Amino acid sequence: MKLFDLAAGERGVVAGRTEAVTRRRFSRVSQVGSILSPFAAALTLLLAGCTVGPDYKGAPSTTHASSFRRAPDGAVSTAPSVAAWWIALGDPQLTALIDAGIANSPDLRAAQARVRQARAGLSQQKSNELPKVGASAAYLRTREPDLSSLSSSSSGSSGGRGPVALYVAGFDASWELDLFGGTRRAVEAASAEADASEADLADVHVQLAAEIGSAYVGLRDQQQRMAIVRKSAELEERVLTLTEQRRARGVASQLDVERVRTQVENTRNALIPLDAQIAESLDELAVLTGREPGALDDMLNASAPLPMLPQTIAVGDPAQLLRRRPDVRAAERRLASQSAQIGEREADWFPKVTLFGSLSFSAADPGHLVRKNNFTWLTVPYLQWNAFDFGRTKARVDQSRAAFDEAQAKYESTVLGALRDADVALSRYGHERENVVSLRTVESSATLAATLTEQRYRAGTATALDWLDAERTRYTAEQNRIQSDAQLIKDYVALQKSLGLGWEGMVSAQ
Repeated sequence: MKLFDLAAGERGVVAGRTEAVTRRRFSRVSQVGSILSPFAAALTLLLAGCTVGPDYKGAPSTTHASSFRRAPDGAVSTAPSVAAWWIALGDPQLTALIDAGIANSPDLRAAQARVRQARAGLSQQKSNELPKVGASAAYLRTREPDLSSLSSSSSGSSGGRGPVALYVAGFDASWELDLFGGTRRAVEAASAEADASEADLADVHVQLAAEIGSAYVGLRDQQQRMAIVRKSAELEERVLTLTEQRRARGVASQLDVERVRTQVENTRNALIPLDAQIAESLDELAVLTGREPGALDDMLNASAPLPMLPQTIAVGDPAQLLRRRPDVRAAERRLASQSAQIGEREADWFPKVTLFGSLSFSAADPGHLVRKNNFTWLTVPYLQWNAFDFGRTKARVDQSRAAFDEAQAKYESTVLGALRDADVALSRYGHERENVVSLRTVESSATLAATLTEQRYRAGTATALDWLDAERTRYTAEQNRIQSDAQLIKDYVALQKSLGLGWEGMVSAQ
């Protein structure tokens, strides 16, 4: 107990001496701070607004085309495009699937999380422009040695003074003056990165809507072709029955029967891969909409017609494309970020000035802590300058400049890729429209030929094989036409994706 107890008089003397020493030290530092403060203020006023590094002038111009070269005549217009392109197809199930995908897709949630990360990074950089304020408290307890024992070993002293206690509480603040704009450039870079992450989120919307649309059209195509193959198999089985009856009457050979039976088995075998493709498409749609495989089987198992294409498609012009495509926007924002990072690195060449201030109370008794006589304050301007870093700063600046050149090349590549995607999609769409018209003509001819051959068969002037061949040709023509219709709709979806549609007004980081 003696170790932790002090007589009131002795404790007061020791605490008073400790406080006096502390105040003298703070007083000297404060005088130095008072002398340097006017110079720091003058330097701040002189260099305020100075921002090193290049000012971003915007992305380089990469195209002057006023229209797309490969747009098919009569199929497209330059009117403003609709962001939710799937509405123009008039298929409620497709619309519901895309809405579900936007609401539940894990990829979309991951992109939203990246946006929140980028926004938090921007807030952090902005906070670096403001002072940092902290609070501290301490309790000091020590024991001083008895120095008199060193001069007289026979004094009979018991050895050192009792424990000394000191209570300290205060606030401190520091503020790095952004004299050369390093912090401002960091905020500029973080802001551009946040914009880029939002553009990436928009691009995920575009990709997701296009993938769902293409998978849905593929499913309906497979289901319709499955129905045609089944009808063909049923017809061939009837022909096989008729041929067996004719063989029993002696008006058909066994060779005719085997030929028809072979055709029946081939048609039945064609059902197997189609059934597997349908299951694959159902699972793909379930995953794209954020559900487990098989979750959409009951809803989409029934066959349904393909969506209907609009008469004309609004594509705009290349300039609108470059403003609208999220990947182009993201590349441009990352170019702006790299430009700002050059200035952020160049600011390391110049001195950094930090203002430091402290307010504190210290006393030997916690009851006397907050008193005027126990109050101390400190202000210090702190200058730091790595004048000789043996090329480290220059290396970082060179890295930033090289990164800017890389970002600029990536931007130009993204723009050229966007224009190529649009031209290729327009070309494919135009050629597929011509193919659909041609296949519809083929289907009409094949249907007429099958009808006439059936009439001849029933009249006894054509064989069962003649009728079967005509029907097989008709079903093949119908399947080819359905596949072409589906491919045309897929090309429409690919065109909307290449135009960067499917995100305006829908992007939210939540």
